[in-house]
Amino acid sequence: MALTLLLGGARSGKSALAVRMGKSWEGPVVLIATGESRDEEMAEKIKRHRAARPSQWETLEEPAELTRALGEVRPDAFVIVDCLTLWVSNLIERNVGEEEIEWRAREAASFAAARQGPTVAVSNEVGTGIVPANVLGRLFRNVLGQVNVIWAEAADRSLFMVAGRALPLLDPETALRDADG
Repeated sequence: MALTLLLGGARSGKSALAVRMGKSWEGPVVLIATGESRDEEMAEKIKRHRAARPSQWETLEEPAELTRALGEVRPDAFVIVDCLTLWVSNLIERNVGEEEIEWRAREAASFAAARQGPTVAVSNEVGTGIVPANVLGRLFRNVLGQVNVIWAEAADRSLFMVAGRALPLLDPETALRDADG
């Protein structure tokens, strides 16, 4: 069917838009949650996200094995992956190497793009801020940036969320062709 990637900064409206998209689907909806409740702030965030979505939606909590989780979902279901940012963080914490993370991203994005039902993946854009002062911060920024590129390449549509508004993102070839007239 279709893969949509929703990118943006923290609290930009990515997850809210994904929920709105899921609510418009007439069939089953499954949310694949990659976040883990490790502290009070994250527990509160998870609680807010759960309250924002319909109770009949199925939730799969999967912090690392994204392709496997996608494979467990009914083919006709609308899937929301929330979010790639935490998925990358979880893999880095588990000492998964950069190349392996990129391979897993390609596998999961290809699987999501080939599904019968639509998939919406949520991810943060972290490369527009300051350069992190430490090696781990730079590694995370670099790996997440590459994962976002991989998912955007597989996606039928990519949107950049700013202040609750969506900006469509063009693939470079389309942008260059349009610029050349």
